[in-house]
Amino acid sequence: MTSSARGRAAVAALGAIVVITASWWALALWPVSGDAPEWFLRTRQVCFGSDVTRLPNAGGWVLLIGQPLGMVALLIIIWGRELRQGLGLVLARVAGQVVAGVLSAAMIAGIAGVVVRVRTAGQEPFEPGTEHLAAQLTRVNDVAPRLALLDQSGAEVSLDSLKGAPVLVSFAFAHCETVCPVIVDDLLTARDRLGAGAPRVLIVTLDPWRDTPARLPAIAKGWKLDAGAHVLSGEPDDVERVLNAWRIPRVRNTRTGDISHPSMTYVIGADGRIHYVVTGGADLIAAAVRAL
Repeated sequence: MTSSARGRAAVAALGAIVVITASWWALALWPVSGDAPEWFLRTRQVCFGSDVTRLPNAGGWVLLIGQPLGMVALLIIIWGRELRQGLGLVLARVAGQVVAGVLSAAMIAGIAGVVVRVRTAGQEPFEPGTEHLAAQLTRVNDVAPRLALLDQSGAEVSLDSLKGAPVLVSFAFAHCETVCPVIVDDLLTARDRLGAGAPRVLIVTLDPWRDTPARLPAIAKGWKLDAGAHVLSGEPDDVERVLNAWRIPRVRNTRTGDISHPSMTYVIGADGRIHYVVTGGADLIAAAVRAL
C-alpha cells in the first residue's frame, strides 16, 4: 500500500469514527415520545443507563465521551503520520475543504444541540407511556391493613375514609437524609404528573419516637406537603402496629436512632384494596396509578 493510500485509509477511519460517534450521541440524546419502540428504549437503558425520561447516567456519559476520544487516540498512535498526510491531501482540494467545512458546522450544531438538550431536560417533565412501564408491574389484589393515625393538622386520617379515590401509602422518617427525601419527592412528583384524579398521599413515619404528632407540622413543611399529602404519626405502639400490619422491613440502630428500610409505595385503588407494591421512582408510581 502506498503512502497516499494509507493516508486515505486513515482519513476514512477518522470519518467512520465521526459517523459512529454521531450515531451513538443521537441514540442517547434524541428526544422521543412515549410511544417510542420498545427496542429503542431498552437499548438506551442498557447502553447509557437512561430511559425515556432521563439523560444518560455517569457511566453513559463516560461511554459517550470516552469511547470516541479513545478511538481517535488509538488512530493517532497507529496511523498518526498517515492521518496528517491524508488530511493534507483532502484539504488541498476545494471539494475537500467544502466537506471539512460542512462537517465542522455539523459538529458545532450538534454540540449546541446537546447543550440545549441537557439544559432543558428537566424543564418540561416528560410523560412516559404507561405500556412501557406497566410491564414492570405485578398486580396484586390484597386487602389493605387498617391505617388510622394523626396527620400534621392534628386530625385522624384513616384509609377507610379515603375510599372512592386512589391513595399512595409510603413510609419514611424526618431524620433520614438518604432514601426518605427521594421517597417523598417521588410520591409528590408522581401525583402531580397525574393531574385530575390524582391520588392522596399518606406517608407513615418509621420513627414515632422522634416524629411525634407535635413535630408533624414542621416535618410537613420541610417535605413541602400540601393539603393532599399527609405525614402520619401517633403513639409509638400504635405506629409500630401499623408498620407490622403493613409488613414494612426496618432495622433500627439503637445507638444513632437511624432506621434502615427499603423504598416502598403501596398503590391503593378506589376500592380500598392494594393493587400494586412499587419499589421504583415517580415514573413507575404514576404508571401504577394509571393502570388501576
